[in-house]
Amino acid sequence: MADQPNVLVVLPDQHRGMATAPAGNTHIHTPTLERLAEEGAYCPNAYANVPVCTPNRGSFLTGQYPHGHGAIANDLPMRSDVRTIGEAFRDSGYNTAYVGKWHLDGVPRDKFTPPGPRRHGFDYWAVYNCHLNYFSGHYYRDDPEKEHFDDYEPVALTDMALEFLDEQRTDEDPFCLVVSPHPPHDPYEDVPQRYRDRYDPAEIDLRPNTETDATEAPQSSGDLAQDLANYYAHVTAVDEQVGRLLDWLDEADEADDTVVLYTSDHGDMIGSQGRYGKSQPYEESIHVPFICRYPKEVPAGSTPGQIVSTVDVAPTLCSLAGVGELPDSQGTDLASALLGGTQVGPSSAFIGLPKTVDISAINDLPVWRGVRTERYTYARRADGSPWLLYDNETDPYQQENLVGTEEGTDLVDCLDAEVDRWVEQTGDPDLPENELLAELELVEAWNQRERSRHPESPQLVE
Repeated sequence: MADQPNVLVVLPDQHRGMATAPAGNTHIHTPTLERLAEEGAYCPNAYANVPVCTPNRGSFLTGQYPHGHGAIANDLPMRSDVRTIGEAFRDSGYNTAYVGKWHLDGVPRDKFTPPGPRRHGFDYWAVYNCHLNYFSGHYYRDDPEKEHFDDYEPVALTDMALEFLDEQRTDEDPFCLVVSPHPPHDPYEDVPQRYRDRYDPAEIDLRPNTETDATEAPQSSGDLAQDLANYYAHVTAVDEQVGRLLDWLDEADEADDTVVLYTSDHGDMIGSQGRYGKSQPYEESIHVPFICRYPKEVPAGSTPGQIVSTVDVAPTLCSLAGVGELPDSQGTDLASALLGGTQVGPSSAFIGLPKTVDISAINDLPVWRGVRTERYTYARRADGSPWLLYDNETDPYQQENLVGTEEGTDLVDCLDAEVDRWVEQTGDPDLPENELLAELELVEAWNQRERSRHPESPQLVE
C-alpha cells in the first residue's frame, strides 16, 4: 500500500468513557481496548460536544459544531455541502468505506441514501440510517433493496468491514474505514447470551450516584444492575469485534501503517442521577473513550492529559494521515499531543444541547450550553441562568451542585465567561431552540422530522 497510513475508526454508539478497562473499570472485560491503550495513546479527558447521536456524529465527520453542519438534533439531516473526512480522504487518494450506523440523512429512519453527495465521500457502503434491531436489522449497499443482518449486529458489521479490508490486500492505495456498531446503545438485553454469561449483576457495583427511581425510564428493565450488566456485555462484544479487525491488520502486515481510533458519539447515564440515555451535562453522558494507536508515531502506553472533544477528531485524523484540511473545521488538530509533543488546544470542551428532542424531553431537560474544564463541569440554560456546577476533583460523582452556593458564585462568573468565549468563537447563535431552528433555516426539516417520528402528535414549529 501507499506511504500514507491507513485509517481505521471504530465508533460505537453510546459507549460511556468509564466503561472500559483503560479507564480503571475492574468490572468490565475489554482486553482489546486494553491492548490498544498499551500500544498507543489513551486520552482520559475526551468529551462529546453535544451528547446526542446525530449532532455529534456530524461533528465527528466534519470537525464542526452542529450549528455549522446543520444537524442540531436527532433525525435532522446534515447539510450536503459540508466537507467531511470521507471527502478529504477520498480526494487524497484513499479508498473510503463506512459500515454501520449513519443517522445523518434525516427521515424516515429507514431511508436509503443513494451513491452521491449524501454519502459524503464514502464509496464502500454498508449502512443503515437508524434502527434498534440488533439481530435481523436492515442495511443498504448501493441499491434501495434492504439487506438484513444474519448475526448479532457488531459481528455482522465486522464481517462486512473485513470484506472491504480483504479487497484492499492488492490495492496500492491506503484506506479509510469507519465501522459504527449501534451497541452498546439500548436495548441492553438484546445481546447474545455468550456475552451476557460473562457478567453477574450481583457482582457489579453501581456508581454511587445511581438512583433507584431511574428504573421508571423507558429504556430500563426495572433492574439497574441487570441493565448495567447487559450494557457491559454489549461493550465486551464490540471489544471482541475490534480484536478481529486488529487481527486482520496483523495478518496483512498493516498494523504499523494504520492509525486506529476507538471513540464514541456520547455516553449513557444508566441510572446515574436517576436518569438513562444521553443529552445531559453529566460525566456519564459526555465522557467518551478515546484511544489512538499508530505504532510508527504515537508513543505506546502514553496518556495525554489534553482535553479532547469530538470536533477535534476530524482535523486530528487529517493531520496524522497528511491529507487535505477541512477548511470549515472548528476543532483543533491534536496530533502533536498524541505524538508525544507539547499539548495544544483549548483548556475546556464546549458542550451543550441546542435542541431538546425525544429522550431529552422524557428526562425533562432544558436546552443548555456549558463547558467541561480539567476540573469543573458547568451548564447554563438557554436564558443564561446557571443550572449545574460540579467540582469533579472533590466530587467525582457529581452529587453536590454548587450553583447557588457561596463557593459557586465566583466560579459561575468565571465559567459563564468561558461559555461566552466559546459562543463567540464558534459563531453559535445561542438562541432558544425554536428561534435557533428559524435562524438556521431548519424549520421545515424539523417539521418533516416530527411528522415522521411522531405522526400522532408532532411538535411542529411555525
